[in-house]
Amino acid sequence: MFASRVSRIGVLILKQLSGGKPTSISRAGYNTSSCYNQYLQPLFDQQSETKLLRGAIFHKHHLFSTVSASDSSNEGIEQKEKISVTFVDKDGEEIHIKVPTGMSMLEAAHENDIDLEGACEGSLACSTCHVIVMDMDYYNKLEEPTDEENDMLDLAFGLTETSRLGCQVIAKPELDGIRLAIPAATRNFAVDGYVPKPH
Repeated sequence: MFASRVSRIGVLILKQLSGGKPTSISRAGYNTSSCYNQYLQPLFDQQSETKLLRGAIFHKHHLFSTVSASDSSNEGIEQKEKISVTFVDKDGEEIHIKVPTGMSMLEAAHENDIDLEGACEGSLACSTCHVIVMDMDYYNKLEEPTDEENDMLDLAFGLTETSRLGCQVIAKPELDGIRLAIPAATRNFAVDGYVPKPH
């Protein structure tokens, strides 16, 4: 049994030295080439197949990981995209800020300590976040106001053709560079508890 193992090891060494080709050496009537063909060749074939299979699995996993990393980085870029917005306050002072896409102008104003009231916190129950879009081209890029927004705008102080509620103006790439004026005063009947008297 020990001699058989030694012979097999010898065949392996000879195979390496001869560049992978089996060499026929007879020793005491024992044909090593026959031993290689019968016992070792199937083992080498099996090991090669295993290595190829492992390589294919690793390659597939590597490609999958690369695609995932690329997707996640694209999502990160989209989340960080911001537009430039300029608020012009009651005194005519301009405040330039960057606003992430998807955020309302009311939220952006509050995050940057800009004096835009928003008493109802964006629930379309007041007109205190009234802003005036200073350029008609930008105004035309906004979504059409809903009936609820129009009802609140009817109560706004200093209403103009390009008036909107800040809570309904949402940052998007095409609004980059928009300028919004904040009216000199606000009027909020609903939140202030004002009850109109019958005539």
